[in-house]
Amino acid sequence: MTSVYIHIPFCEHICYYCDFNKVYIEGQPVDEYVQLLIDEIALTMQQYPKTEIKTVYIGGGTPTSLTAKQLDTLLTGMHKYLSIHPQAEFSVEANPGDVNLEKMAVLKMHGANRLSMGVQSFDNRILEKIGRSHRVDDVYQSVSNARKAGFDNISIDLIFRLPYQTLSIFKNSLEQALALDLPHYAVYSLILENKTIFYQLMRKGKLPLPSEDDDADMYELAMEMLDKAGRKQYEISNFALDGYQSIHNKTYWNNGHYFGFGAGAHGYIHQIRYKNNGPIQHYLEPLRQKQLPIFSKETLTKEQIMEEELFLGLRKIEGVNRQQFQKKYGISLESVYGKTIQYLMSVGLLEMKHDFIRLTKRGIFLGDTVFQSFLK
Repeated sequence: MTSVYIHIPFCEHICYYCDFNKVYIEGQPVDEYVQLLIDEIALTMQQYPKTEIKTVYIGGGTPTSLTAKQLDTLLTGMHKYLSIHPQAEFSVEANPGDVNLEKMAVLKMHGANRLSMGVQSFDNRILEKIGRSHRVDDVYQSVSNARKAGFDNISIDLIFRLPYQTLSIFKNSLEQALALDLPHYAVYSLILENKTIFYQLMRKGKLPLPSEDDDADMYELAMEMLDKAGRKQYEISNFALDGYQSIHNKTYWNNGHYFGFGAGAHGYIHQIRYKNNGPIQHYLEPLRQKQLPIFSKETLTKEQIMEEELFLGLRKIEGVNRQQFQKKYGISLESVYGKTIQYLMSVGLLEMKHDFIRLTKRGIFLGDTVFQSFLK
């Protein structure tokens, strides 16, 4: 079975930290995009008939920037061309304030069973400073609406190391997030990506960020509070009740296969990684000619795939299973990466437990250093 990612690049508002492929929705050919996105799915699945889909994830951008009618058109077309398993996890990203009961009813009607909300903070001043259009009251209303619509698998994202954010402000956001009693939380440290407003402000010395020590303290606080609340950490940034881990994201971390549909989307099928054209018109033009909008393709070598197995798999708290690695690649993990693993164990960044190689507590804080060690 394989996963599917569908990208909706439209936003009602552009956040200052966001580096995802997105455009301001006003004046964009949204209806044509939806129709040609369906055409892309149809063209692709002609090449892969009878492929069963185990997870669907619609992200952005802001999928809920589409109208209820546009969502209905998209999901009707998606179901026409994808063979989705009856028990598939079907996630949709939503912005608080954008997703009303009408849209949620459409999502539910088409089988969506998981919502991921970009909350980021429960402090209105912080939300304003980072360019979010919603406010705290919108979060409570959206969660209430989601529950009324029948969604119980709800996740929210929080970001720390934000401008003007203190440890106490972040703690308050964690407390309010946990008070909602949701089954899943994702908590990320701010990354200053090139071409974002925040990156430009940082270069000009106009972005007052918490220190690296504060960053580490916020992360540790999140891990402690979420664990105490029964949301167990299963990946560097993700915490969940038992049975509510994101199956779709596990596809990525397990180096599994997935189709990417939409402008700028990535896919990974049969050792081939591919990327679609990002700019909207560059994405649409080939599809108008009934051609796939693929910008680049790379066939990975066995060595590259094994690198990614470690790079991605070590994000999981359980780590990489040595027996599964041997079965998958016909070679032992130690014979390929023995020296690297021994070194990282000697400096306290990796450990072995129950036949898994995994990050130590210290290694979780220095994950990027560990991951880079496996890339040639």
